[in-house]
Order: sequence, then C-alpha cells, then structure tokens
Amino acid sequence: MQKKPPPLTAPPELDWHLIRVFLAVVDSGSLTAAATLLGASQPTLSRKIEELELHIGLSLFERAARGLRLTEAGEALLEPARRMRQAAQSVSLAALGHTQQLDGTVRLTASEMTSAYLLPPIITGIRARHPEIQIELVVSNQVENLLERQADIALRHTGVNQGGLIARRIGQLDLGAYAHADYVARMGGTLDPTHLERYHWIGYDTSDALLRGFRDAGMHVKRDFFGIRCDNHIVGWQLAQAGAGICLAPCVVADHAAGMHMVMPPSAIPPLPLWLTAHRELRHSRRIKTVFALLAEGLRAALGQPGVPASATATDPDLM
Repeated sequence: MQKKPPPLTAPPELDWHLIRVFLAVVDSGSLTAAATLLGASQPTLSRKIEELELHIGLSLFERAARGLRLTEAGEALLEPARRMRQAAQSVSLAALGHTQQLDGTVRLTASEMTSAYLLPPIITGIRARHPEIQIELVVSNQVENLLERQADIALRHTGVNQGGLIARRIGQLDLGAYAHADYVARMGGTLDPTHLERYHWIGYDTSDALLRGFRDAGMHVKRDFFGIRCDNHIVGWQLAQAGAGICLAPCVVADHAAGMHMVMPPSAIPPLPLWLTAHRELRHSRRIKTVFALLAEGLRAALGQPGVPASATATDPDLM
C-alpha cells in the first residue's frame, strides 16, 4: 500500500518588525544610519537582522567598502518586503483615516526655508489650541512620498501628480535676489541689474533647481556662475546676510531681514506655488483635517494672501 506524502506545512510567518528593520537597512545603506532612522541602537538592529536571517535560513547582507550590500537572497526578499510594507501602510492609513480622535501625532514635511521661517509661529499656534496633537516636522527639500507614509501632510511647490493624494493651493512664494548692505557697499554702493554676472552669487551644490530657474527667467548660466554653492538653503541665506554675495530668497523672509537689499525684483523671477497635500485616505481623519486647516490659515496669513474659493484650489473638498 502506497504511503501518503506528508502534509505540507505553511512556512512560519515573518515578523513585520524584522522586515521593517531589513528595509530600513536597505534604504539607508548601513546599520548605523538605519538605527538613526528608527530611533534604535545599532546592536539592537544587528540582532534583528540576525534573527531574520535565522528565521529564513539565509544570509541577507554582506559587508562592502561603503556599508552593507544585499546578497542574492536579500535581493530576492526585497520586493516582497516592500509589498509587505505597502500593505502595512495601507492598513495604518485606513485606520487613521477614520479616526475621530484629536489625540495623536501628525507628521509634517516642508522645505528648509519654509520650516525655519514660516512654520514656527504656525506650529506654536496649533499646539496652543490643540496641545493633545503632537507635531513631527520633517525638514527636507526633497519631495517626501506621502503614498509610503513618509509624512501625513506635505508643503510642496508643485501640484499633485499622484492619484492617491489630495491637495489645496495656499498661494505663492514671491522670490527676489538679495544682497546685504555691506556687500552692496563693497561693490560701489549700487548693483547694475543688467550685468548681474559681474557679482558674487550664492547657489546650490548638487541641485539644478536654480539653473532651471535662471533659464526660465531668460538667463542661461552654468554651475560656476555661483561662486559659493551649498544645498542647504538656510546656510545660503545666512551667507548672503553675512555679505558673501547675492542669494535668492522668498520675499516674505527677506522683508524681515535687517540690512538686506533687493537687487532683482520678484517680477523677474518665477514665483513658487505653495500647496498643502495629504494622502486621500486621511481626508476623514479629524486630527489631520484640523492640522491641515490650521496650516492653511496660518500660511495664508504669513504670505499676506487672501483665501480663494476651495473649488478653485482643492482636489478634494472633503478635506476641508
């Protein structure tokens, strides 16, 4: 009599927390960077990776000159792990999107200049009115991925181009070119706006945003046009305030800076639109809606720009 084959057993389920650590190490490139990202210690994450490798019986990383490199098994696990993260984020979004509690955290991301010069009094006001809401501010000039829950609300300078997001246009940031009075004095007391190439400019290092902006304004300049280059916009602005040269800055920021002179008017520089965006799943969350509305109110007041009808600026009126 033929024996029956042994019954198939399902593989043991993977702990999501181990997968989360695996993805953090992959995304950051090292255990040390992943520890900073997750707010944990490097030895703890090392043990988590060892636990995951023991669980699946495969080695996932090998050491390289610049950190860790995925093994063939690690490469094979990467895409399923990312799908697992996306599913976990979808569950989290669905739950948060229907909560009516104000208590909890809202994660907000904005650029360096907006975070440093526009948001502090607005966030202070939100916390004064709603101390039960905690704010996490991610300061980045990169466009954080709201679909992957890197933030709940983002202040962006471009409109929505992803189907899962909703947005409301707040207004625009007028930009000007500014130099400190000390620099203007060293240049003879005045700057000739028709020959701005004669002067010292402060620009970005790796980003080509300014090159594109100058091109849009009719000035075709190269990277070496900027004698000082730094991707941190706040540092660039501080350099200009120290008299190092000319820097582009939002007029609403420069208007409050002592000694700064406008050398290229806003009419010569395309303005930056300012959008508030959020994940569509969050439009029914009382906490997200509250912070979203207070941010819109505070930013419009800071920009000195009156509100416009929601139908003309919102991709989803349910958020308001």
